[in-house]
Amino acid sequence: MRETSQLPAPGSGAFVFTAQEIRELDADLARRDLLELTMEHAGARVAEVIHARFPTGPVLALAGGGANGGDTFVAARHLHALGREVYVLAQGTRHELAGRMRRRLEGLCPIELLTEERLCAGLSKTRVVLDGLLGTGFVPPLREELTQWIRRINEAGKTVVSLDLPTGLPSDTAGDGSDAERVRADLTLALVGFKPGLLFSEVGEVQVLDLGVPPALLERHAHASCITPEEVRALLPRRVRGAHKGTAGRVYVLGGRPGYTGAPSLTAYGALRAGSGLVALYSRAELPRHPVESMAHRIEDWNALTALPRPDAVALGMGLGEDSVPVARRVLSWKVPVVLDADALQSELRGAGHDAVVWTPHPGEAARLLGIGTGDITRDPFAAARALQLAYGGTVVLKGGPSVIATPGALRVCLAGNPGMATGGSGDVLSGVIAALLGAGLSAPEAAIAGVYLHAAAGDRAYARLGYGLIASDIAHEVAPAWHVLHQASSEIL
Repeated sequence: MRETSQLPAPGSGAFVFTAQEIRELDADLARRDLLELTMEHAGARVAEVIHARFPTGPVLALAGGGANGGDTFVAARHLHALGREVYVLAQGTRHELAGRMRRRLEGLCPIELLTEERLCAGLSKTRVVLDGLLGTGFVPPLREELTQWIRRINEAGKTVVSLDLPTGLPSDTAGDGSDAERVRADLTLALVGFKPGLLFSEVGEVQVLDLGVPPALLERHAHASCITPEEVRALLPRRVRGAHKGTAGRVYVLGGRPGYTGAPSLTAYGALRAGSGLVALYSRAELPRHPVESMAHRIEDWNALTALPRPDAVALGMGLGEDSVPVARRVLSWKVPVVLDADALQSELRGAGHDAVVWTPHPGEAARLLGIGTGDITRDPFAAARALQLAYGGTVVLKGGPSVIATPGALRVCLAGNPGMATGGSGDVLSGVIAALLGAGLSAPEAAIAGVYLHAAAGDRAYARLGYGLIASDIAHEVAPAWHVLHQASSEIL
């Protein structure tokens, strides 16, 4: 199994499609007489990538019986035109358009019925395998015959390029991590956009192919879209020349108790590095490790909050413990932007929020909020994030690799970030970053989108320096440089 998926650069701007949405997109393309042209583009692009990335040696093309098989036949034809030696093993073709593409290939290169014996023979004389057996139409479980073929492919040690999805990987949900049940692809060429299974499973390198489908059609049918650095650059607040700390956003961090003082300090650090003008921490415990640039106050009675001037944003719950729900209810009544994290993520707060609230659960906390198992969350993070947003309102950031954001009108996913960020306190820093952006005047959806991306970009910078040994404060330290890089294309001070 590969250590981690290698997703495209975060600026890809790709869309995400479920199997049903791909069927609807195909139907729309067919009504416009564009489906055959799109299949031709798909096969041509697949052939171009294979020939460019793996320019020598024979290619074994494995064609399934559905639309994926049609794309494979087209790719084989274009590889043949490029001078490559191509062998095609095919299942029975049941897709009308795929059958047409197969007939166009006949006579150009050998096409034989796929059997285990022929598969083993083909694997012995090839360098590259094009896996086009199953695509978005696959519904588990696999037939025993396919399981055996997958085992043979994985054991052969060849370079494997999967078309749209590695055979055996469900389109809409995360795989179960079993390499025995799916093709271990070195490269997956996703057609028109990601499928959820590619984002939440270990699948090797993924490249999204642009097939020339009109962008309006893609957006109409897409399940979710990827955050781009260009949109984050446009969202990040700029400071006017006369700015001062009072206009850069006042953020309160409410959290901490004896033994749990690090979390709110990391949140304050994240808020400061994300540009907050003033950060004040309030806790029932002493906070000896708080950033010196913040103001830390020990509070004996949370009722004293009522006497404080209203902030521009609040982050609460980090290490707060059993005080979280009553404190959250009080703060939510202020109607200021709020980030709820950690101990403040409680089902008792359902219905108490408002549009300017950002909920930031990890999968375990999300499972608690929805009353389901953690496996249900990780199996389909998009569905979980949407369910949380519908149940609790506001904006939801479901933290993970990658993180999913559910707003009242859309699902977004952040491709930046890395497994090194799986370290205690990383989420606390994220809450501070989002709170700072809320305090600067961004809406909850805007702050969540920009904050998640900025935090992930900072994590990537820290990982480039430190690898898996990075800690949460390293991420916080890189927030300001990541912001600066995003702003390089424009003037930071007007």
